[in-house]
Amino acid sequence: MNNKTSKPIKPSELDLAKLKFDIHNPVLPDEIKKQAMKSGGYPYDDRMKRKKYERELVNLQIELSKLQNWVLRHGERIIILFEGRDAAGKGGTIKRFMQHLNLRHSHVVALSKPSDIERGQWYFQRYIQHFPTAGDITFFDRSWYNRAGVERVLGFCSSEEVDRFLDEVPSFEAGLVREGFRFFKFWLTIGREMQLKRFHDRRHSRLRRWKLSEIDIMSIPKWDDYTVARQDIFRFSCTTDAPWTIVRSNDKRRARLNTMRVILSAIDYEGKNRDIVGQPDDKIVDSDLNFLDDA
Repeated sequence: MNNKTSKPIKPSELDLAKLKFDIHNPVLPDEIKKQAMKSGGYPYDDRMKRKKYERELVNLQIELSKLQNWVLRHGERIIILFEGRDAAGKGGTIKRFMQHLNLRHSHVVALSKPSDIERGQWYFQRYIQHFPTAGDITFFDRSWYNRAGVERVLGFCSSEEVDRFLDEVPSFEAGLVREGFRFFKFWLTIGREMQLKRFHDRRHSRLRRWKLSEIDIMSIPKWDDYTVARQDIFRFSCTTDAPWTIVRSNDKRRARLNTMRVILSAIDYEGKNRDIVGQPDDKIVDSDLNFLDDA
């Protein structure tokens, strides 16, 4: 179980000092603003048009309601897990999933740091208690992968604990699938300039400032450390039983619609409108790790 974690990679070429990026300065450097949408190799130049997005969103939310009725009728259990870079749009995507679902049978889990009691438990234990019962859907806004991501990068756990997690997580997730859970793992990825723009937008919005945490600010200079951590996460946990689905999320609208399509196209629920569900955009969604090379 030793030496599971990778060595540092070649540093990012983006020089924050040269760009004079300051999260507290209300003026965002022009170069970051111009490069944000195309950063990380994003395939589209502009955001999806609002009217088209809203029309497709409503139709897919109707399909999600059909899916939930099927889940409840058949006693299915669905876990949908969202991970990825800070500011990649995990919470906003989950919000659109949840918008018209029955809240008695759909739940969002976004855990804060563990309590003293939880720190003394088996690492996975505090997550297991939030798993769905028959007929329910549970969304994880970040998850047990905190151990190999945020905790590792910011030094909140030891290298031995990271190695143990990477060793255990494949069998843990395989057990979920054997138990009958329908299990989906999404990794939302964004380019570095887009992340900086979103952090900056949050810092200078009176309505969204609460979304910028101290952890986010601590993470700004640690882009490359998170890239190394992500490589290890995928190397050990992208398995046949529980593969990752990568979603390019520089445009939140396209990301939201395509994550919905991944779920809806994977399950044969009653009343499915296949024309509406369609197929995920292969420029946005993939399971090939090379999809992450530029982000």
